[in-house]
This record gives sequence, structure tokens and C-alpha cells, in this order.
Amino acid sequence: MRELLRMSTAGSVDDGKSTLIGRLLLDTGSLPTDHLAAVDGPDGPDLAALSDGLRAEREQGITIDVAYRFFSTAKRNYVLADTPGHERYTRNMVTGTSNAHLAMLLVDVRAGVLDQTRRHARIATLLGVPHLVAVVNKMDLVDFDRSRFSSVREELREVADRLGVRMLVVPVAAKHGDNVANRSANTPWYDGPTLLEHLDGVEVLPPDFGVGRLRMPVQWVSRPVAGRRRSYTGRMAAGTLRAGDEVVVLPSGSRTRVTAVDTLDDGREVAVPPLSVAVELADELDVGRGDVLVAPDAEPVVTREVRAQVCWMHAEPLTPGRRLLLKHTTRTVRAEVTALHDRMDPRTLAELPVPDQLQLNDIGALTLRTAVDLVVEPYAHNRDMGAFILVDEHTHDTVAAGVVREATDRRTGPRAGDGAVWRSSRAPRPHPGAALWLLPAAGAADAEEVAGEVESALLAQGRPAYALRGENLRAGLAADLGDSAAERAEASRRTAHAARLLADAGVVVVGTAGDAAQGEALAQVVREAGPTAVVLTLEAGRDAAAEARRAITVLTGEAGSG
Repeated sequence: MRELLRMSTAGSVDDGKSTLIGRLLLDTGSLPTDHLAAVDGPDGPDLAALSDGLRAEREQGITIDVAYRFFSTAKRNYVLADTPGHERYTRNMVTGTSNAHLAMLLVDVRAGVLDQTRRHARIATLLGVPHLVAVVNKMDLVDFDRSRFSSVREELREVADRLGVRMLVVPVAAKHGDNVANRSANTPWYDGPTLLEHLDGVEVLPPDFGVGRLRMPVQWVSRPVAGRRRSYTGRMAAGTLRAGDEVVVLPSGSRTRVTAVDTLDDGREVAVPPLSVAVELADELDVGRGDVLVAPDAEPVVTREVRAQVCWMHAEPLTPGRRLLLKHTTRTVRAEVTALHDRMDPRTLAELPVPDQLQLNDIGALTLRTAVDLVVEPYAHNRDMGAFILVDEHTHDTVAAGVVREATDRRTGPRAGDGAVWRSSRAPRPHPGAALWLLPAAGAADAEEVAGEVESALLAQGRPAYALRGENLRAGLAADLGDSAAERAEASRRTAHAARLLADAGVVVVGTAGDAAQGEALAQVVREAGPTAVVLTLEAGRDAAAEARRAITVLTGEAGSG
């Protein structure tokens, strides 16, 4: 199988990207005869017209959209994304470079390195492109002057050093083919490879550099049919998957085993990236779109707070506190920008600390807080699990592209010890706080009515108490949430942390839970901060007042034993 190299072009307007691409197509014999004849002129073929496909591009003489071109050499096949150079279309450059193995930066030898050149180089490194090559074009317009090339090369090397990458710099006259596919007699002082020699020699990283680290975001859940179980479909992001493998479903943490893998290829038993697959599981679990199947011995981070770098692509500036939609793998969640950490200066590539805002085409670091759990990895480890876009929730415009730099796993964050330290400097409470979670049962009194009775009885005894009624939660803490599984989980999380704060302040919190698992999860959050938390199942045949007396007795006994 022939090797495939994905590459993108980048540079400022009029640096000659389209002409260079036309030269590559022509010199590799990758042009159909009729296409070449259509752009032939008295002075030879118009090479730029070979790649500028949109009418607006031909009329204005600039590239506007991303155009994909295909060519091949004796060694490998190429997919080339021709991206716009104009600052207005920086977002298109991000799109075209997102899956590239190599980014080719064009520089007009007469103009030297411009802000847009630096911006494109930074975006390429931000997106994890492993190889950069700089093409100093239009050497024929300076009579192949060695000193002028050396000056531009030094500018480019300063950019590369600043970004911490290696970069080959090649002198080229794309219009005439100098040092593109063939070595030029006009540059006897240049002893490096031609552009095509370099492209043929670049090492292509394997598509899955997370071998053994299964990552499969679930995109769709197929209903069971006669003779078949429910199946979960998605595209493999890393690792391998076969029937019999044990997997963990995140963010829930449920473990199960794969019973069948369908890759639409009867002869294939093992699924690998980037195949799309349908998976059947041994257990009936609550698995939905946005969940991720992972290997049990190599779990990614489950978090609600990520530190990331973004390229802001909207005319309205980004400021702290802005709420957006975050699209990551197959999940879309609400997110808030809680802090802006720095902004890149396109002239120096320096990181300017704590900016007030990010403006159009700015690149900066920020912290995002999401409404529900995300399963993420740093972009350097896995592109699929570390990339995201931000979307305006009102206009649905894509306003930023970003990559995850780091995240704190909520499962290994602050625990009971931190809670004790947090409380140690406070004055002793007259009464210890606690939490009581009531579970409904068939034939038993209404759980919320019992919670109200407990609250009233404790207040009568002079103990601070508060009943967390469902209607109050829905009107306040959870007012912005719907009824999906993820949003119900977020409502439960908010309830638990509200109870934790109240209990820590010396209040007895009384609430209800849907089942034992939810009750124990709610109680555990409170216990992590120190206070007692009890889960009590109501009994059939007792009225609300009797159940309240029993609940207070159990709670008092638990608190005393604690």
C-alpha cells in the first residue's frame, strides 16, 4: 500500500501559493490533459489558475476557501490543502491544517517574514503538525540573490527557534520551477534538497499514535432488533477493539465486555483507527452519544475544567465570562470562559499575560468550565480527544478552534483531607451539619413530604435545617438544565455540592434521591468535606410524621457515632 502524506500550504496574500501548487501538479504529471489545455496561454500555462477553482478566486487573484489537490510521486501519494493567505480567512487555514502531517509556509523573498507568516506558523504548531518547511518564493525577482535569501532564512529560523520546531528553508522560483522538482542552476550556493525531494523524505507518523489506548467516542445508539442487542456506533480515535475486550464507559465509569464488533468488513476481526464501527456490549448500560469507550488500563481525564489554547475567529471579541457551546468529539456541552491567561503577539510570538479580551484571529490560552463531564486528553497525545470548537449558542456560528493543553481529572481532585483543612480555620459550630437523603418506596409516604416534616421538627429543636425540595432546585440551581441523561447528572452534581456547602456551615440538609445509587453518590460528596451523610429508604405503611421521627433518630445516631 502506497504511503499517503497530508500537507497544507500557508502564507500571506500574493506569496505565490497557487503558483507553487500548480508547479507541483505540473512537474509530477498529475494534471489531466484537458485541464492543462484550459489554462494554457501564450506564455505557457497559468499555474495559479490550475489551483484557484472558485470564480471569485480567479477574479480577485486570491485564495478564499480550502481547496484539496492530489498528486503523486514514485514514492508516495499526496493530499494538499491549499489554504487562504488573507487574514480574513484565517479560520480556513485552521481547517485545512488540522489533519496535516506537514505545513508548507510560503514567503515572498522581497517582503520577508510578515505577521501572517508568524501567525500561520504558530497555528501549525498549535495543531501539532510535526513537520514545517518554509519556501522562499519569487527568487527570480531578486536575481537569485544569495544575501537576500540568507536574510529571510534567518528571520524564519528565529520564528522556528521561538516555536521550538525545526524548519527547512528552500529558495524557489515557482513560476519557472527552480528547486521545486528539479535543482536550479540559478542557486549554486544552495546545497539542500529540492522541495519535492524533501517532501518525499519526510517521515509520516502512523495514524494511531495511541496504540493500546482504546478511544471510541459514541456517536449513535442503534435500537435493538430481533436477534440483535443494542449497538453503539462511532469512529475509532485510538487503539484497537475486538470481541471479548473489556472496556470502561466514560464518564460514568461502568465496566463491561465487548460481545461483537461490526466494521462492515466480514474478514476483519480487529477495529483500528480511523474505522467507523458498531459495538455490542455484554451489559445493558446507560450509554449515549458523547460517551467514550476506553481501555480499562489507560483511562483519559474526566473533567469539567480544561486549560486550552484557541484561535479566536469571530469579529466580536472574546471576554472572560462568555458562555458558548463546546463541541468535542461527539458531545456538545455548555461552557464558560472563566479566565484568559495570555495572548500571542503576532510580531514577536511573545505571550502577553492576562489580556482583557481576544480579538479576531488572536491566539491565546484560556480556562473553560463545562456544565457536564468531558472525556479529554492533551492534544499532543491524541488529536481527536484533544481538539474542540466553540460555537455561539445563539447564532450557531463557529467562533473558535482550540486544543486541550491540560485538565484536572475530577476523580482525583480534592478529597476529604482537603475538606478538613478547608474547615480547620473556622470557629466551632453550635450544631454539627449533616445530610439526609430519602429514598421513595412503594406504599411509603411521599419523600418530599417527609423531608418537610424532618425540616420542621429539627427547626423546632433549634437546629438549623433545610429541605432541598425538587421544585426549588428546578427553579434555581438547575433552571438552565433540561431532561437529558447528561443534564440530569449535572443537576444531581449541583445538588450534592449545595448540600455539601450547607452541611459544612452547620445546617442539616434533607433531600430526596431517585434510587440507592444516586443517594449514595450524593451522600459521598458531602462526606468528602467531613459532615455525616445518611441514605434512608422509606418504609411502607408509615405516615410522613412517623417516618420523619425515624429519620431523625437514624440521623442523630449516625452523627453521634461519627
